[in-house]
Amino acid sequence: MIPDAEAAYIDAVNQVAAKALAAVADAAKAASVPCETVHVEGQMPYLGIIDTANAKHCDLIVMASHGRKGVSAFVLGSETVKVLTHSRIPVLVCH
Repeated sequence: MIPDAEAAYIDAVNQVAAKALAAVADAAKAASVPCETVHVEGQMPYLGIIDTANAKHCDLIVMASHGRKGVSAFVLGSETVKVLTHSRIPVLVCH
């Protein structure tokens, strides 16, 4: 990747992540629910989820399914499957 393009890509990813995490934090605040957001870079997503949950001493990981309908509703996303497979912390998958 061209260095300038890589820097632009990283900036764009960070902006998208910050916007998404801010929306979650705002929703939690509006519901009076404590919330700490974390943006992890440089790992496979499932490893980042598991490592962060372990580091934060979480007792549950909550993930979403893809929200598909019909038979495909039974197929989970690959990252969700990897977390379910590799995590020693219980995982709740919401549809």
